[in-house]
Amino acid sequence: MKNVLRVSMAVLFLLGIVSCNNDKEDGTAQMSVTLTDAPGNYDAVYIDVQDVVIKYNGSNDEVPIGEINAGVYNLLDLTGGVSVLLVEDEIPAGMISQIRLILGSNNSIVVDGETFPLDTPSAQQSGLKIQVNETVEAGIFYEFILDFVVDESIVEQGNGGFILKPVIRATTVAETGAISGMTLPLDVQTLVTATDGVYEISAYTDMVTGAFLLSGVPEGTYTVTVEADPAAGLPIKIIEDVNVIIGQINDLGTIDLNL
Repeated sequence: MKNVLRVSMAVLFLLGIVSCNNDKEDGTAQMSVTLTDAPGNYDAVYIDVQDVVIKYNGSNDEVPIGEINAGVYNLLDLTGGVSVLLVEDEIPAGMISQIRLILGSNNSIVVDGETFPLDTPSAQQSGLKIQVNETVEAGIFYEFILDFVVDESIVEQGNGGFILKPVIRATTVAETGAISGMTLPLDVQTLVTATDGVYEISAYTDMVTGAFLLSGVPEGTYTVTVEADPAAGLPIKIIEDVNVIIGQINDLGTIDLNL
């Protein structure tokens, strides 16, 4: 069982940019970047986030971020609506091509109670590259959600080691919606998954309150599956035709797996 902890920190706002290029516009926008995670079949996956930078389209310059909340974060704690806000600030408006997470050396993975080093090729120099290709306009707030897909991001080597080759889904709140609700009984680890046949977004519920939040969900109609830990002996519930609208949260209310 993994305990979901509520983490509240800072997202990614960018400042101190002096240079200009042809793809930057006049004025500034507000930007934040939130780190969250899709559930994975490991005890823990720790990544050492040291910095966040962005690149503008048509420029090779990396723009550093000020006042980032650096630290080692367990990705598997970032489910059930929990996220880490790395930094937030103003940035020059323009076309952003990439967001990059610069990692330190303190990365590890816990499998069946045993801790292994997690190799992160190039992530300590050039960073984990997330393609964004988003035009940010002056005077508008943009909240980016970086969703690690842990099961697809960990590669086990033949010698027993592990490599992080991240699969990260980047979305913005302005372009997506969300699905929320609560599950019963409490104190049971429960996985909630929404899929429309193209996208699949999942999160564990909070074991204390039963609450869940699937954020960064593209607009469309979804099938939501609610599945408790098999050891609990509870039936799986499937909710059809769940509509997601940009900028709105579809609250499914309380889902009682005993009924």
